[in-house]
Amino acid sequence: MPNPYFNNFTNAAEQNLIEDLVVESIAMYGHGCYYLVRNIPNVDEIYGEDSLATFTNAYDIDLYIRSYENYQGDGVFLSKFNLEIRDVLTVSIAIRNFNNNIAGAEPTIKRPREGDLVFLPMDNRLYQITYVNKTAVFYQTGALQFYDMSLELFEYSSERFDTGIPAIDNIYRDRSLDLNNYSILTQDGFMITDESGYPIIQGQYSIDAQNDDFLDDSDEIQTESDAILDWEDTDPFSEGQI
Repeated sequence: MPNPYFNNFTNAAEQNLIEDLVVESIAMYGHGCYYLVRNIPNVDEIYGEDSLATFTNAYDIDLYIRSYENYQGDGVFLSKFNLEIRDVLTVSIAIRNFNNNIAGAEPTIKRPREGDLVFLPMDNRLYQITYVNKTAVFYQTGALQFYDMSLELFEYSSERFDTGIPAIDNIYRDRSLDLNNYSILTQDGFMITDESGYPIIQGQYSIDAQNDDFLDDSDEIQTESDAILDWEDTDPFSEGQI
């Protein structure tokens, strides 16, 4: 039989005190970030997703990084598809702060959602929420004070950003391959379309070479590979020059 003199589930005063300490600790030892709400205006009913997600609202909130020593996850590795970077962070966010700053402004959001983004100005990186642990402490004090979230480095795939924060919106401006960005505009800034309503784009366009982080690396790799491999017409499987 439980001890009748200790009942954490009905002691609201101690629960509020612990919650105050959690909020204060995250504010002292945590980091400021932006929480980006993912909007999916055109949901594919078959696949249940929207490939053209937009992010227009960014909310300032504090979080505490639990994996303080280094990134977790698989790190950088070469898969059968490409070179992948899977840096993972485990962070904590106070429930009170989330309800006041985010859930209060977004009625449809009750807790952090998988698929939303977190921008961390400390390392100028954008992370995607992959998992939210809603019971990180499992009611040791009779209540829940924070969420634990697993964040994975975000892979950009033409999502649209219009948050009003230049550090975030520049991702869309510099990395997007959307053809509408090359459409012909009038002097008033309106997009010129054809009879079917499709935008008329420029005949030729190119991606800024300054934004290609692997341009110099590819030239170096090509030069070194030419010096090592020797693909002969008579013996394509030759060991090459050592």
